[in-house]
Amino acid sequence: MKYYIIAGEASGDLHGANLIKALQKEDPQAKFRVWGGDLMQNAGGTLVKHYKDLAFMGFLEVVMNLRTIFKNISFCKEDITAFQPDVLIFIDYPGFNMRIAKWAKVNNFKTHYYISPQIWAWKENRIHNIKRDVDKMYVILPFEKDFYEVKHQMPVTFVGHPLIDAIAQRPKIEANALRAKYGLRNQPIIALLPGSRQQEIKKMLAIMLSVVDAFPEYQFVIAGAPSQSKAFYLSFIKNKNITFISNETYDLLSIASAALVTSGTATLETALFKVPQVVCYKSSWLSYQIGKQVVKLKFISLVNLIMDREVVCELIQNDLNTKRLTTELKHILDPKNQQNIKSDYDALEQKLGGPGASQNVAKAVFKALR
Repeated sequence: MKYYIIAGEASGDLHGANLIKALQKEDPQAKFRVWGGDLMQNAGGTLVKHYKDLAFMGFLEVVMNLRTIFKNISFCKEDITAFQPDVLIFIDYPGFNMRIAKWAKVNNFKTHYYISPQIWAWKENRIHNIKRDVDKMYVILPFEKDFYEVKHQMPVTFVGHPLIDAIAQRPKIEANALRAKYGLRNQPIIALLPGSRQQEIKKMLAIMLSVVDAFPEYQFVIAGAPSQSKAFYLSFIKNKNITFISNETYDLLSIASAALVTSGTATLETALFKVPQVVCYKSSWLSYQIGKQVVKLKFISLVNLIMDREVVCELIQNDLNTKRLTTELKHILDPKNQQNIKSDYDALEQKLGGPGASQNVAKAVFKALR
């Protein structure tokens, strides 16, 4: 069979690579053309476009690059037509993928979607396009199944969360070896995960660093995003008790005692590493007011959304200040509280369906094609 897979971000590249490996087990003759990154290419996909050439974040940047975006869409359609795949598999990245799905459906290509757009958070009206243009939807969050099937009468397949596999499959390195590798002292570690975009890092990191002096017995380590330079992070560091590691978040979480985490997928990754955390979020006043009108959710972190209760503390907007952050960090560092946190994390992992998401998707795709 011939598979055409489109992912537009680093996370999609990771999950796409694992999907390719799983599909190769189901279909040894499989051929892949992919939009993704090095991981998908190394797994056996012929790389058409790298996600680094597709990443336009923010309204202004999108407007400034509209010509490039439309060229990419046209090129993608031409490349699909030339390849004539048995199925198109979209991985998240809805702004681009939903446009291709609409065209593909009209042109009689099979359309499968792995990792649903987060329409349960905002842009719920996209459900009409999804029902029209997507043949099979594979969801990774347990509440998404009810969202689609009960609220919108669209059958979907819950496959489990691919992060469980990604974390389980990473090479295991002993803690002391990791400390030596990154030049870390023999002190307990508090990980700082301030996000990946410059704008959010500027807002989050300064507040996170403001608590350092209250915890002299800990070393604080910043998890740098691959999209940002080391020099950018170093401009924030004024304290000798702060270390920086670039693009090795999983290594850092595997040896951390606690973490301060900007809201996003990183909150779920931190929980799966069983690291107590405080979730942080702050934006401009105007963006926050608009967001409150658009996003109608009880929580902002995936951990709390999945559990449907407050498992991790969320400090949002004005609540995200030095005093509150210090108090909450002391709370999660208290050994009396850590056992409850880790029990909740175990329950979270069970709700996510356990390992095997990539294999579940591969089996479902191959079965549907046969």
